[in-house]
Amino acid sequence: MNRASLVPVCLALFLVAMHAPLARSVEQTDDSPKTIAVSPFHYPPTRRLDLKDTFFGTEVEDPYRWLEDGKSPDVLAWIKAQDDYARAELRKLPDRDAMAARLRELYAIESIGVPTRRGDREFNTRRYADKEKAVVVVRDRRTGIEKILLDPNTWSADGSLSLAGWRASWNGKSIAYKVSRNNSDHATLHVIDVGSGKVSAIDVIEGARYANPSWTPSGDGFYYTWIPTSNAVAAVDRPGHQEVRFHRLGTDPRKDPVIRQKTGDPRTFAWATLSRDGHWLFYSVARGMRSIDVWFRDMRRPSKPGPWQALAVGRPAIYQVSAWKDRFYIHTDDGAPAYRVLRADPRQPAREHWREIVPERAGETLTGIRIVGNRLSLGYLKDVASRIEVRELDGKFVREVELPEVGSSTTLLGNEDDDKAYYVFTSLTRPTEIYRTSVRTGRSSLWYKLKVPVDTGKFVVEQSFYASRDGTRVPMYIVRGKDRRRDGRAPTLLYGYGGFNASMTPDFDISIFPWLERGGLFAMPGIRGGSEYGKEWHQLGMRRQKQNVFDDFIAAAEYLIKQGWTRPGRIAIQGSSNGGLLVGAALTQRPDLFGAAVCGVPLLDMLRFHLSGSGKTWIDEYGSADNELDFRVLNAYSPYHRVRPRTKYPSVLVVSADSDDRVDPMHARKFAARLQAASTGGPVLLRTQRNAGHYGADSVSAAVEATADEYAFALAQMGGD
Repeated sequence: MNRASLVPVCLALFLVAMHAPLARSVEQTDDSPKTIAVSPFHYPPTRRLDLKDTFFGTEVEDPYRWLEDGKSPDVLAWIKAQDDYARAELRKLPDRDAMAARLRELYAIESIGVPTRRGDREFNTRRYADKEKAVVVVRDRRTGIEKILLDPNTWSADGSLSLAGWRASWNGKSIAYKVSRNNSDHATLHVIDVGSGKVSAIDVIEGARYANPSWTPSGDGFYYTWIPTSNAVAAVDRPGHQEVRFHRLGTDPRKDPVIRQKTGDPRTFAWATLSRDGHWLFYSVARGMRSIDVWFRDMRRPSKPGPWQALAVGRPAIYQVSAWKDRFYIHTDDGAPAYRVLRADPRQPAREHWREIVPERAGETLTGIRIVGNRLSLGYLKDVASRIEVRELDGKFVREVELPEVGSSTTLLGNEDDDKAYYVFTSLTRPTEIYRTSVRTGRSSLWYKLKVPVDTGKFVVEQSFYASRDGTRVPMYIVRGKDRRRDGRAPTLLYGYGGFNASMTPDFDISIFPWLERGGLFAMPGIRGGSEYGKEWHQLGMRRQKQNVFDDFIAAAEYLIKQGWTRPGRIAIQGSSNGGLLVGAALTQRPDLFGAAVCGVPLLDMLRFHLSGSGKTWIDEYGSADNELDFRVLNAYSPYHRVRPRTKYPSVLVVSADSDDRVDPMHARKFAARLQAASTGGPVLLRTQRNAGHYGADSVSAAVEATADEYAFALAQMGGD
């Protein structure tokens, strides 16, 4: 997982007083006289409620409940006032404009993705230096002629329409693609004819948030996941109404047959995948990030498919299944916390007939498998560094793919029956490289290298290991200038995530270089909650063990201080989504340790997260306040509830997005309001990105502006050298 939302930072080596003298910030209470809280900042006034809930005999205050209603005129006015105030203050920050100018240079580069071969065509995602958004191009393999097929830059005058995903048919004649407004998760599926470039007026499917179409071999249709859009079903409950449907091109989508009915459980995700040869249809249901059930049916006679059969159902394990030549290849943590590969014969699908072909390996995590060129390609992580192996379909070792250095890579990428494949390599200081290889011979050559306006040779990457609070060994990558001394003065950016079985791998991110160019240090620990060390590493950072995640992150900061790189107050912490929760927990538990915090699209009210957005799908990860034992844990660390009056918190920039339909922006609003009322420390600002979803807006200019604001703020709070 790379840091998609982390972008560069500007340097200012002195504290900004936010250009405001001592002022009074008024908080209105519904049932009591107005109370006056002294603050050095001119925050917009915020109404405070005398509202309390009782959970299992424990009384809990919720004074900003009214900010949950994002459609209320009062709330909309408050959001605008907060955003106007934040942007006005951010514009005053030293070096903010210079940083924005540098960001525009860094982002004005061309890049291309790994080719996807379908029939006589190859498809790529490409970013042009002069375009705001990436496009999809198609190249005719016979003539070499390339053209732009999907260009979201032309879809709307204001840039509000975004390309949310695409998938080409196996014959290369059609592409099913998703369009979203303001880069939100809600999407509509469309189909374009590749040859003519004509978009179908018939094949338009609403409710395509989780669609992920799986094409038939002939390209006459695809299976997809549909979700209702009607307000008759609350948004938070819609995942339980997911249905798998089949769409035949040229027919009315409203009449698409339902292949699998809704699960009825809003905590689940469901999808269908048809094998490359069309022989086997798989139906999968995930419950959180630690359990996937899989059914299958024989589709070799499409007019009369076989019955659904359970392949792996009711076991607390992940099963990811690939089919080739009528055998199933199963990547699983069942009986193997670091994962292994099993093979099954669909004629004898019972668990006792499965055969292990790649055993679990001590000290390494098998992150994924792919069938390419009639062989297995395996991706491993060892201490958060990638390895790639190639094996025969029976598991026999063939070779290890030689990678340039310690870094991050993929499995081989290609088709099951195609000898030509690709793999990607990158590191924190090595721009993305794409290699072309022969699966049969192993011969590889550099196919593409990203060119960047940075002298990456001036910087060095180190990997350290440190002890967390309970003694657990945690890995961390550190990037710095070669001449950066251990003088305790380095402005340090500490980034983390720690959840949902996602590994923080050392991918190249051009956005960190403005920070590094100004003498900064960037650190990224692989804390518990991710999958850096397999299933157990994830489980040690979820539900009732979530505090381990925060302990690991705090220990990373303490390690950097102990090693002489930096000191308290010279560390900025950053994270988004679940990483925003991490930042909120860290700053409320150890406010003395950090100079600034950038808390992006976060969830912070852990007693009510499951009541909005996609919250119910996260119950398996966090637990629920409806359960007494879960409540005790959640209430202990919930950042919104942990804010204490008259406490010196670090400077905080809370970043929200107005069209975020995944994590309800109410978390950001409530947390910012409570911090503004409570903190005797630095400023607390709430910046709401306009026309943006959970991942922000998808344009270069929006990324430049957001990033310049975020890190100009972070570094401006760190005090003098």
